[in-house]
Amino acid sequence: MSDTRILDVRDLRVTFDTMQGSVQAVRGVSFHVDAGETIGIVGESGCGKSVTVKTALGLNSRSSGSVKGGQVLFEGKDILDLDDRAIRDILGNRMSMIFQDPFTYLNPTMPVGRQITESYLRHHKATRKEAEEKALQILRLISLPNPEATLRRYPHQLSGGMRQRIMIAMALICSPAVLFADEPTTALDVTIQAQIIDLMNDLKEKTGTSIVLITHDMGVVAKMADRIYVMYAGKIVEEGDADTIFHRPRHPYTFGLLDSVPRLDERTQDELHSIPGMPPDLIAPPEGCPFARRCRYAMKICERVAPPEIQMKEDGHVCSCWLCEEHCIQRRGEVTREGGVRV
Repeated sequence: MSDTRILDVRDLRVTFDTMQGSVQAVRGVSFHVDAGETIGIVGESGCGKSVTVKTALGLNSRSSGSVKGGQVLFEGKDILDLDDRAIRDILGNRMSMIFQDPFTYLNPTMPVGRQITESYLRHHKATRKEAEEKALQILRLISLPNPEATLRRYPHQLSGGMRQRIMIAMALICSPAVLFADEPTTALDVTIQAQIIDLMNDLKEKTGTSIVLITHDMGVVAKMADRIYVMYAGKIVEEGDADTIFHRPRHPYTFGLLDSVPRLDERTQDELHSIPGMPPDLIAPPEGCPFARRCRYAMKICERVAPPEIQMKEDGHVCSCWLCEEHCIQRRGEVTREGGVRV
C-alpha cells in the first residue's frame, strides 16, 4: 500500500436479505484515497454508492446487511475486523460523514451547539467550555455568521444552507483524516450549492483532510474531485482522474451520465438526454456486463461474459468494457462519446 494511501477498499461485497432473496448491493468494489485528495464516487440512485461508504464506516445494520468479502484498510487496520467499540473510537474522530439530509440527522430537541460538541467530548478529554470554544473555531472556519448565537439555536431556526454547514462542523470538529460526504448539496438552491462546494474545497486546503464525495451530480464532482470512480449495479465500471473521465470517457454508461447534464455552452435542446431502460435486478445479476441491455454498443459477448478491467493508455484510467479490448478496437475502431467510432 502506498505511503500516502490513507484508505484502501479492496474487493468489497455486501448483500441484503429480503423476502424476495439476497440483494447483491455491492459486488467487488475497490477504490483508494490518498492523503489530502478528493475522490468522487458517481452513479445513478441505487447503484450502491451509499451502501459501499456506510459499510466502509461500519454504519450498515449487521442484522440486515452482510459483508461477503473484501477489506477496508484504514491506517493499516481492517475496519471489517473491528468490534463496535473500536469502530466508535474511529467514527467521528478519524473518519467522519456529512449525511445527505441535515434535517433528518440533526436532533430537533437539542441546540446545534450541543450536537456539534458531542463528538469532541466523546473522543477528547475536554471540558464542555473547551468543547464549545472548539465549536466556535470550527464555525468561524466555515464562515458561519454570528457563531455564538448559532450555537444556542435549534435546527428549525436555521436555513437549509446553515444546517448543512452545521453538519460539516459536526464532521470536522475532531479533525478527521477522511471526510465522507453523501450528496452534500442535495435539496439546496444553486447559490448555496456553490457556497458549500467552495467551502469544502477551501477546508481541504486548510486542514489537509481527504474527502470521499458520493453523488450523482456530475457538476459537483467536476468542481471537487481529483479522481472519479463511476459505479453501476454494485460495480466500479470506470475510474480515472477528473480530466480523463470528463474529456476522454470510455464506458457507455459514463457517456450517458455526462450527456444527461444540461450544457450551458450549447443551444437549448428540446429535451434532456436520458439513459433508456432500467438497472438490472441485483437479486439475480446478469452473467455478462450489467449495462449490456441498456447499451447501444452492446455485442453478443457483453450478454454472456463480464468484461475484465482494462488499463487505458492514460495513467490510472481503467474501464470494464469489452469495447475497450484491443481486439475489439482493431475490428470496430475506438467508440467515442459522440456516438461514432474513431478508426
